[in-house]
Amino acid sequence: MATRLTCPCGEVIRGTDDDDLVTNAQEHLAEKHPGLEYDREQILFLAY
Repeated sequence: MATRLTCPCGEVIRGTDDDDLVTNAQEHLAEKHPGLEYDREQILFLAY
């Protein structure tokens, strides 16, 4: 289970589990990168 990823903008996004990480990543995208969307599989692929 991956719990973090680094956005190309440099911000590290963390979660307590896959679901939390996906939620946090999607919230980051909506706030910092409007119009840019990644689905669950894409986010988890980038996670480590």
